[in-house]
Amino acid sequence: MKVKAILTSVMLAATITATAGGILTNTNQSIDFLRNPARDAAIGLDGVYSNPAGVAFMPEGFHFGFNWQYAHQTRTVESTSPYFALGRKNNGQTTKTFEGVADAPCIPSLQAAYNTGNWSWQANFSVPGGGGKCEYERGVGSFETAVGAIAQKLSATSAMLNGMISPLGASVPSVSGYDVDGYMKGKQYYFGVQIGAARKINENLSVYGGLRLLYGSARYEARLNNIRVMDGANGRTLPEYIIGVTEGLTNAKANLQTAIQTKVGGYMGNGMSQQEAMAQPDVVALVQSGQKLQGAADQVATEGEKLAPYANGMNLKSDQTGWGIAPIIGVDYKLGDFNFAAKYEFKTRMRMKNNSDLESAMIPATAKYVDGTSVPEDAPALLTIGAQWSVLDNVRLNMGYHHFFDKQAHWYDNSQKLLDGGTNEYLVGAEWDVNNKLTISGGLQCTRYQLTDAYMNDMSFVTPSYSFGFGAKYKLKENVSLNLAYFQTNYEDYDMDTPEQNMESMGIKIPAGHNTFTRTNRVLGLGVEVTL
Repeated sequence: MKVKAILTSVMLAATITATAGGILTNTNQSIDFLRNPARDAAIGLDGVYSNPAGVAFMPEGFHFGFNWQYAHQTRTVESTSPYFALGRKNNGQTTKTFEGVADAPCIPSLQAAYNTGNWSWQANFSVPGGGGKCEYERGVGSFETAVGAIAQKLSATSAMLNGMISPLGASVPSVSGYDVDGYMKGKQYYFGVQIGAARKINENLSVYGGLRLLYGSARYEARLNNIRVMDGANGRTLPEYIIGVTEGLTNAKANLQTAIQTKVGGYMGNGMSQQEAMAQPDVVALVQSGQKLQGAADQVATEGEKLAPYANGMNLKSDQTGWGIAPIIGVDYKLGDFNFAAKYEFKTRMRMKNNSDLESAMIPATAKYVDGTSVPEDAPALLTIGAQWSVLDNVRLNMGYHHFFDKQAHWYDNSQKLLDGGTNEYLVGAEWDVNNKLTISGGLQCTRYQLTDAYMNDMSFVTPSYSFGFGAKYKLKENVSLNLAYFQTNYEDYDMDTPEQNMESMGIKIPAGHNTFTRTNRVLGLGVEVTL
């Protein structure tokens, strides 16, 4: 792994991922979902997204709903590396916590349906992916480890050089650690417009067909400033360090040349020829030292060239946009007190085109952001299956299952191939009509990703989770209802040992370490439904 690959990937790869659903998909498209996520076989206006075939069984007329959600998410990585101890701000600790904060202050969605006869004409606007911004104020562990590896390399170089030239009355700057300031802010929105129609085949069966247009927009702003190597409390920029080393070697070579001339002059003063004087053992030793010094100077010049791209840090702006269209089909079937439904969303082929100030890339990691190129970011196909049991006239129990076909999607650098399989979700919930105005509900969702250590990294990650939601629906008027809900996702920890990595361009190895990943997610939602 090369230095620039680490630096650029860290600062740019953080994205705002789903608040509920698969790796790249948001399924929380209504307040009804927040208060009971098992809505895959429920009959309601939110079914325009979750059970579109079932909407055909709603009363005739025009139905309209608006939903607003606020989501707050954190991503935390507890990272361990021996190089963290070299960091000026780390107090000698080898374990450090890195946190990114993602806020989505407004995740809107609109559902509309016009039911007439056996037909239901439907439209939906939502944010099926992304939905906010994420900010890393301190960077992440893999970035700091890379800078620490540079400092460790330069520390060894300085120690070697000082051991060589200190007898000559010269020195180069020593290196005891590093310092760096990193910052990244990214935002990502995938807007979806869905249209379709459902038809009742009979009083028990309905089917649906539709299309969703997905438009993606993302922006990343990254700064990487003040990379410095430390000599105790004193810091030097990389160019300043190279200048200091060059000056030390220049002084050493001058002192050595003076020593050689003094020795040779002494021997010649005793009657030796210059050739005989140059052949004396102590003079030969000094000449050989000079050759070693020249080799060291050449090595420093080479390392200086390798460090040059990082001398002034990095300031980068990158915008990505793209779109895709995918069909959606669904079916709903009633059987006594039970209702069953299924929906299949086909894969959405997405290619995000870059508009950035990065015109070329010398390494694979930066290729994702080269101006004018396109990046594959497919929304995977999704199968949902649900069942609802009306235990009483005013009590309903719900169950659901989701499967995201992640490995059949195409993502940047074929990262989907690193997964063991697609994502599975299991959902249960219940609703109780307390009276003819008030309905309360609650539910649970369990999400299981098929993760591998090869897929996981500290720049963009998910972990297995379970979620719960609860809330209420209240009829303000016969044709106007208000929804209010709270939804929270609790993520498990994911532990992995990071392997030793090579920074080939500088001949540096990053030692093995350890990462523990986790996240938090909380959503508050408010919505209104109107029937005309």
